[in-house]
Amino acid sequence: MQMISSRGYQLGLNVFMALLALATVFPFILLVSGSLTSDTELLQTGYAIIPKEINFTAYEFLWNDAADIGRAYGITILVTLIGTAVGLTIIALLAYPLSRQEMPFRNFLAFFVFFTMLFNGGLVPTYLVYTNLFDVKNSLWALIVPGLLVNAFYVIIMRTFFATSIPGAIIESAYMDGAKEFRIFISIVLPLSTPVLATVGLFQTIHYWNDWFNGLIYITDSRFYSLQNMLNRILLDVQFLQTSQDNVASSITSDIPLKSMRMAMAAIGVIPIIIAYPFFQKYFIKGITIGAVKG
Repeated sequence: MQMISSRGYQLGLNVFMALLALATVFPFILLVSGSLTSDTELLQTGYAIIPKEINFTAYEFLWNDAADIGRAYGITILVTLIGTAVGLTIIALLAYPLSRQEMPFRNFLAFFVFFTMLFNGGLVPTYLVYTNLFDVKNSLWALIVPGLLVNAFYVIIMRTFFATSIPGAIIESAYMDGAKEFRIFISIVLPLSTPVLATVGLFQTIHYWNDWFNGLIYITDSRFYSLQNMLNRILLDVQFLQTSQDNVASSITSDIPLKSMRMAMAAIGVIPIIIAYPFFQKYFIKGITIGAVKG
């Protein structure tokens, strides 16, 4: 009886997880389907999982800007790699000292980090600092630097992991063996912190990949457009032309499938993240400190 109950519970759990997985995949399927549907069909019948007639018009319009989109892809990949690596390093170097009870002024610095979650200087002072002081306007640094200084939420996550998941006995034994702080951090703490590093790294990756606001504010040179910024500007240009009172502009853009092109832009932007996610996921479930304390 107990075995039947256990099997029933396992079956119900599997069905529930399958439905949950389907619920998360369904919006993406609808997104791709919408990008392959003509605007006329979308207006007449709405969105469907399988379009009645596959239409590549939206992707054909984007293909006309393939060179610019390809360059924007390269810029986004470069910015994402550099920003994630440098940002993760800064967060770890800040979070680890805050996790150590013996650090001087630890509580004051922790409050200083937390304070930035509640208040900021606003857009105008931020813009003046980055453009006049850091001089990052119209450069790749405009897409990297604002994301480095520093997301306090990620610092708190990593500090909590260091404080609760890194056994103090390991650090004490490293001290007894003559290791210094930097050696302990590099050789012991970081290898034991793969799950939180992968988690925060994924957050950073998504932040940099999806960022369009910094490009909108600090980039006016099309050579430095990121992917999201490029796609956003293409969409805004088409919308402007379609709503223009100029008959020539309206006639030129009348055949552009605006609704399906939005879906195509979203699909182009999200696919690389979907591909990258499984490489991070395997680290989320690792338990790596169990049994690590020396006897």
